[in-house]
Amino acid sequence: MSTTSGTGGVSYRNGTQRSSLRTQSSASTSSGGQKASVKSKSVLRKSSPAALGGGSSKSGGGGDAGVPGRVRVAVRLRPRNGEELIADADFADCVELQPELKRLKLRKNNWDTDTFEFDEVLTEYASQKRVYEVVAKPVVEGVLDGYNGTIMAYGQTGTGKTYTLGQLGEEDVADRGIMVRAMEDILAEVSLETDSISVSYLQLYMETVQDLLDPSNDNIAIVEDPKNGDVSLPGATLVEIRDQQSFLELLQLGEAHRFAANTKLNTESSRSHAILMVNVRRSMKTRDGLSSESNGNSHMTKSLKPPVVRKGKLVVVDLAGSERINKSGSEGHTLEEAKSINLSLSALGKCINALAENSSHVPFRDSKLTRLLRDSFGGTARTSLVITIGPSPRHRGETTSTIMFGQRAMKVENMVKIKEEFDYKSLSRRLEVQLDNLIEENERQQKAFVDEIERITVEAHNQISEAEKRYANALEDEKLRYQNDYMESIKKLEENWSKNQKKLAAERLALGEKNGLDITSNGNVTSLVRSIAPALEEVSELKKLLQKEAQSKMAAEEEVNRLKHQLNEFKKVEASGNSEIMRLHKMLENETQQKEKLEGEIATLHSQLLQLSLTADETRRNLEQHGSEKTSGARDSLMSQLRLPQIQDPGNAEKPPVARLFEQVGLQKILSLLEAEDADVRIHAVKVVANLAAEEANQQQIVEAGGLTSLLMLLKNTEDETIHRVAAGAIANLAMNETNQELIMDQGGIGLLSSTAANAEDPQTLRMVAGAIANLCGNDKLQTKLRSEGGIAALLGMVRCGHPDVLAQVARGIANFAKCEGKSLLIEDGALSWIVQNAKTETAAIRRHIELALCHLAQHEGNAKEMVKEGAMWELVRISRDCSREDIRSLAHRTLTSSPTFLTELRRLRVDIR
Repeated sequence: MSTTSGTGGVSYRNGTQRSSLRTQSSASTSSGGQKASVKSKSVLRKSSPAALGGGSSKSGGGGDAGVPGRVRVAVRLRPRNGEELIADADFADCVELQPELKRLKLRKNNWDTDTFEFDEVLTEYASQKRVYEVVAKPVVEGVLDGYNGTIMAYGQTGTGKTYTLGQLGEEDVADRGIMVRAMEDILAEVSLETDSISVSYLQLYMETVQDLLDPSNDNIAIVEDPKNGDVSLPGATLVEIRDQQSFLELLQLGEAHRFAANTKLNTESSRSHAILMVNVRRSMKTRDGLSSESNGNSHMTKSLKPPVVRKGKLVVVDLAGSERINKSGSEGHTLEEAKSINLSLSALGKCINALAENSSHVPFRDSKLTRLLRDSFGGTARTSLVITIGPSPRHRGETTSTIMFGQRAMKVENMVKIKEEFDYKSLSRRLEVQLDNLIEENERQQKAFVDEIERITVEAHNQISEAEKRYANALEDEKLRYQNDYMESIKKLEENWSKNQKKLAAERLALGEKNGLDITSNGNVTSLVRSIAPALEEVSELKKLLQKEAQSKMAAEEEVNRLKHQLNEFKKVEASGNSEIMRLHKMLENETQQKEKLEGEIATLHSQLLQLSLTADETRRNLEQHGSEKTSGARDSLMSQLRLPQIQDPGNAEKPPVARLFEQVGLQKILSLLEAEDADVRIHAVKVVANLAAEEANQQQIVEAGGLTSLLMLLKNTEDETIHRVAAGAIANLAMNETNQELIMDQGGIGLLSSTAANAEDPQTLRMVAGAIANLCGNDKLQTKLRSEGGIAALLGMVRCGHPDVLAQVARGIANFAKCEGKSLLIEDGALSWIVQNAKTETAAIRRHIELALCHLAQHEGNAKEMVKEGAMWELVRISRDCSREDIRSLAHRTLTSSPTFLTELRRLRVDIR
């Protein structure tokens, strides 16, 4: 009996969906002119006939329900392979395709057939480009528009699922599969400046989700959102894609880690379900309705309007092929893989049956595959399924099962929703930038305002000074002019008065002689008065003028007195300034005396320091000769040699000279000698500081007083190797404290130590530097910074010396670093080969640290393969058997027995480590 399934009469190829989406979406947003009120939620699409067939739908708003979108199913026929051309030469194909009618006929026998209809029917001659355009391109365009999309291949093993989806087309670009072509379209549409693309590549193997980009991440948890049921894989590696080449390299890496096996049906049969997840985040232009504001507020509305972000996720699923055990010939572990594959595919079929029949319960939780595909079937994604079949009549049963799976999948409807939200983080960053710009502009304006006020003030003071100067000059000139006018007026008045007197006397005499009159009589007096009246009036006017001149003189004298008073004030100020100068001269004399006193003390300290340095060197040589196992009597005899004749303190007679110097002289004065111009003084001073740093009780005081900074500056600013050696030893002592380690790193100490190591040739200097770096290697908080600033490279570079003491410190540093890290950075830096080469050295100190380093590196499974490759596993076996120390021997044995990689390799080589 034939089965027929309709398609809804809607075409879904060649990008028609996307153009429809854009046209209808733009019409919807421009017609209303209203503000959008959607906040971080899905925008609905109104139902349309095209949407029922998986086509386009309009953008709307008003709820979270979404619209129906049926799962689209295409069938693809594989050509006969070489085996089928021989074995089935006398038999017709079991299927007949009618692509123009989108029908497939399945021959049950020579006279009976079943007919099935699909959304697309692809013959064995269909190109990869044709398959992509009709199956995947509409889904990819939907993802670019903000929808979730799923493309999945289902079929019997060996029918071309991986070829259809994951073919890279390295030899022929026409063979590129859906994954490669989809990424090409996505990269062509997005803008890498504003948009982002990130990819995860996983496989579901034996019901465990594994990361194909990081094989060590082999059990990723599936997390479901309790609110909306969305499924996520937070533990999966997420890689940002910037170009097509990086994506191809990523696919190659993933395919290399995917499980495959050789079966009777397929020489490279996939034994896991491969899942490619592509997350596309696009920044969209804000719709017109959001910017319709009044003219007064349009600028503010535009600046505060958050950008719209659309987030689409494309999931490409390459299912492992269904197979019958009696045909595939699977056995052993391959049989277990086949059982797991069939169980997961069976669970997927049950879910699709339940969805097709609108069952109240869909068993998504029966398998991890169905949990991962929850959004693809019955969820919110656009889903396109391609079922692959073969033409051979020998596999008619598997072909029928595949076709029925596709028919049931066509009955599943999803509620497609666009993922659109406001990007408030981007808006916040933009507003922060604008705020910073405004603050900077405001600060610039304030500074310009203050500068302008200062300029105006200075100009005003200058103008006032100039006006006062001009006024003083004008006043002096006016005063001189008044004085001159006054003197001239007085002189003129006296001359006129004298002339008038003479004239009056002459007139009186002439009048008397002429008339013969007595001028003493009343009548004559009256006549005389009348004759001299004009002269008297002139005298009166001259008196008034004289009074005005006197008043002007008085005003000028008052101004002169005022100027004299100001002059006296200026003299007083000058006198007080002279007293301040005398006080400063006195202070300068006191400072000179204090300086001479300090120079005397420094000379005394210099002599004490020379004696102390000689005594300390002699003591060190005696200690090295006598050894650490001498009795306390020998130590007392050596300590008696350390007494300094310059420092006498009966209360401290039992203390060593360095301690007595520390208490009597003071740490600050000792540290100040580190900056002395005399090289010998600096050498002896740094030796004293190194001896003090050897005592843990003194370390904090040295650091707080700036001793650590001074030691680092010696490494930076001096070229004397003796100073470098002793300063590095002092830093090594300080680096035994965790707090001091962080200070050394913060002040650039690792860079200075590395530079010292690169330039040093003396083994003892290299030993001190290696000891300091080895102490820093033991701090797990500093490992990344230590490596990035060249500490590990410097440590490995010091092996060039070959001196046993230097190599022992290098090995100790490697052991400390390996103890604190996981997947080893030391192996990346090439340290493993040196460790293996020196693992059997006769020097006990070097061998012990190298054995510990090997044990620490082997404790992380990520290092196991590289250690097997470099031969380090054999050294671990030797250590577990022959090491003289029980703790290291036990640690090596535990490490070997707890590592799956080591155990597998040892079993392969038939090595017994019990």
